[in-house]
This record gives sequence, structure tokens and C-alpha cells, in this order.
Amino acid sequence: MQRLGQVVRTAQGLAIVRSPSEEYPDIGTMVVDEGLTTVGRVVDVFGPVSKPYVAVSPDDETPLPTLVGAKLYAR
Repeated sequence: MQRLGQVVRTAQGLAIVRSPSEEYPDIGTMVVDEGLTTVGRVVDVFGPVSKPYVAVSPDDETPLPTLVGAKLYAR
């Protein structure tokens, strides 16, 4: 499991995660929270190469506002 980063905001139905390093998962990778509950999937990577942002499309059961501030992991 790889640390994806912390959710900094939501936008257009996506959770925006700030990656702590240059490493990021592939598009389509499953994303889980600290309790290993599936949150969604990676749909885009953008921003600066040194610390990119990762856009996560949440599952239907995951309310977006509850994700802000959460630490997420790529599975």
C-alpha cells in the first residue's frame, strides 16, 4: 500500500489529494482510507511534478465533505 496524501478540497464531485512526494499511483488505482475502507479510484494527476495533486472519484456511498482532511492510500 502506498500513501496517496491528504484530501485538501473537493471540486466537481472529486476529492483533490495533495501528494507528499513525486510518486503517485496509476489512473484507475483503488483508493482506501486509514481504516482500509474503499473510498474510490484515481481519475487524474495534475499540478507540479514535485508534489502533484491526485483527483479521486469517490464511490457512491462515500460523502465528499467527510473526506476533506482525510489521509488516503493507494491499494
